[in-house]
Amino acid sequence: MTAPDQPVDALSDFADLMTHEQEFTDGQADASARRKRRRRGLIITAVCLVLVLAVTGGYIGWALTAPTNPPTVTNRTPQVPIGSAAAFATPTATASAISIAGADAYLGEGASGIWSATGTGEPLPIASITKLITALVILDASPLASADDPGPTITFDKADHDLYDAYYVLDATIAPMPTGTTMSLHDALAVMLIPSASNYAEALSSKIFGSQNAFLGATRDWLAAHGLTGTTVTEPTGISPRNTSTLTDLLAIAKLAAANPAIARIVATPSLSVPGAGAVYNTNGLLGTAGITGLKTGNLGMGTHNLLYTATLDVGAAAPLAVTGVVLGAPTRDSVNASVIAALESIRSGFHQMPVATDGQEIGSIATPWGSSATLVIDEDASIFTWSDTPIEVTVDIDTPLTYRDGTVVGSVTWTAGPNTVTAPVTIDGNIDPPTEWWRLTHPSELGFMADAGD
Repeated sequence: MTAPDQPVDALSDFADLMTHEQEFTDGQADASARRKRRRRGLIITAVCLVLVLAVTGGYIGWALTAPTNPPTVTNRTPQVPIGSAAAFATPTATASAISIAGADAYLGEGASGIWSATGTGEPLPIASITKLITALVILDASPLASADDPGPTITFDKADHDLYDAYYVLDATIAPMPTGTTMSLHDALAVMLIPSASNYAEALSSKIFGSQNAFLGATRDWLAAHGLTGTTVTEPTGISPRNTSTLTDLLAIAKLAAANPAIARIVATPSLSVPGAGAVYNTNGLLGTAGITGLKTGNLGMGTHNLLYTATLDVGAAAPLAVTGVVLGAPTRDSVNASVIAALESIRSGFHQMPVATDGQEIGSIATPWGSSATLVIDEDASIFTWSDTPIEVTVDIDTPLTYRDGTVVGSVTWTAGPNTVTAPVTIDGNIDPPTEWWRLTHPSELGFMADAGD
């Protein structure tokens, strides 16, 4: 009864075998898949690790070498002291004026070339300053080639000699002129200008032009040619109060005279001995005082003392100043002299060295992003040459330093007053050390392109 069941059992066993085999096969497939997934995971992990290491290493390398943000430079423009205003001494006279060449940058140009003026601009009696005009007109007609050129010989006759007595009666300044006296034009001009001999002024002008009418005509032409419309000359000596001029014209006449070598040499001569005329002495008692080099005095009595003068004024600038001045209508000769000296001295004393900085003066600071700081200081004493209370301008120029060592020059301060400038270096006071590696690694926003990107 059991035999018929065997085929059924065999089929069942075969089915079980096939099932086990499939399970084995599936297990192997699952194991293989797991191994593939594990290998893929390991590969991904390795790649990620490599990338992390590469990125980390690159960041570290970049962070340790990238430039930092520049330091913050704070500077304060140093205060500049204001000089005291110069007190210019003005003469006690009817009118006065001063022109100064070489000082425009300090004093200003002034209207019509006049730096300072007092009193009226109307024509006033000029007295013997007239003789300076007479000399210029004569030399325009009969020029001397140089300061030492004697020029033509002049012979004085009896009519010329008689002028000595005529001007003596008029209480004018005179010098001997014996009949038959001969002298060079240069020497005759010297006697006319140095002691202010009126008889020489008339005699010489008549000799050169032939007559007084011809001389006066030539004088009018000369004045017109030089634009001296405010000047009137009625005779060659200045004894007449109708010989008048303005401050502006007189300063122009003074400059023409100073530019003539012969006249400039003569009027700067304190005394001279001339054959025929004898020893003569300059009426300008200020020659050689306070830098005064000329030109001509004038006097019509009490209240009409005049001086037309030039001076070379050394004030400590790069070059001396050329001063031209005039005083008209002073009460006495002494008052003229005192006022001119006071005026020149007030100009001279108005120029000075103004201290603007001291060595070690703090003007700012440098602060770095990593917390270090140092002070900015002016590295030397500084002063500037200036006039009176001329405003002083100051500029500060500070660069970002390449190094942060004590004493490193990082800029300069420049002061300007008139034509002068002075510059002093600015240095670091103190050391600033570079940032630490840790600071670099932890402050990427202060480094390289990240710092730039934030701008």
